[in-house]
Amino acid sequence: MKLVFCGTPQFAVPALEAVIAAGHQVALVLTQPDRPVGRAQQLQAPPVKLAAQAHGIPVMQPEKIKNNADLRAELESIAPDAILVVAYGRIIPQWMLDLPRFGNINLHGSLLPKYRGAAPIQWAVANGEIVTGVTTMRLDVGLDTGPMLLAQAVPVGEEETAVDVYENLAEVGAPLLVETLRRLEAEELFPEPQDHAVATHAPILTRDDGRIDFNLTAREIHNRWRGFQPWPGAHTTLSGKKLIAHRLRPATHETPLAPGIVHLHEGRLLVGCGHATVLELDEVQLEGKRRMSAAEMLRGLQISSGDRLGE
Repeated sequence: MKLVFCGTPQFAVPALEAVIAAGHQVALVLTQPDRPVGRAQQLQAPPVKLAAQAHGIPVMQPEKIKNNADLRAELESIAPDAILVVAYGRIIPQWMLDLPRFGNINLHGSLLPKYRGAAPIQWAVANGEIVTGVTTMRLDVGLDTGPMLLAQAVPVGEEETAVDVYENLAEVGAPLLVETLRRLEAEELFPEPQDHAVATHAPILTRDDGRIDFNLTAREIHNRWRGFQPWPGAHTTLSGKKLIAHRLRPATHETPLAPGIVHLHEGRLLVGCGHATVLELDEVQLEGKRRMSAAEMLRGLQISSGDRLGE
């Protein structure tokens, strides 16, 4: 097939590589503009752009696509059989949806209709799912509401973070996308409407999503920490200063602790959580300080059993 590929982050790179390796003609890659990163605010190219350039594929990086006459003229001149959309980060306008004969095919990081939205991988892990997956679908004007094509389930380990699952789904999704194209071209694939009644939303993450709510159980807090890696992570406050929990885990303690109440035991920093559960903070970073083990922080900081986090 002659294709246009739309994608931006590393998640989309295996899919682009797989489509090229399968012999499809990728006539153009669309990706987001280079963005400034780090303290120096140096421009950094998206991973998909670098991958496309390595294969000599033309790249366009429009800031807007809805009413972009130049982009529309370019795509109409290419006349692609399909437009592939993998974590592009842009809403696809109607004129693009209508252009190719096989439509706009999206590789989505969840088992639809569950976890529609911008952060399906993170929210699946944060909610403690033990199985997630990838789905190929034909895009329509809604938010991840189009008919499904193929899906592949992937187990989630209880210690895996969103970073781990992100990498797993990218590798599983790449051959699934290639198989979707093969079966579409062979007229062996029939789109299946989603059951909108069971759909859930996975909104874009905010910094406040990383704020620890000690009224949740220790397992729920741990799941959110796993899901919100590398950002926004997990954080609370200690004596009015921000305290980042770089590593944490559910623990046991013989005496119940009220939510947010600290208990120090042999260099361990334990905190009470909901339903009489206990969380241990293993690696932390207090505002203005470097990252360190909890034991190291406790040696140099005035904190006592009975103090409360999150105030």
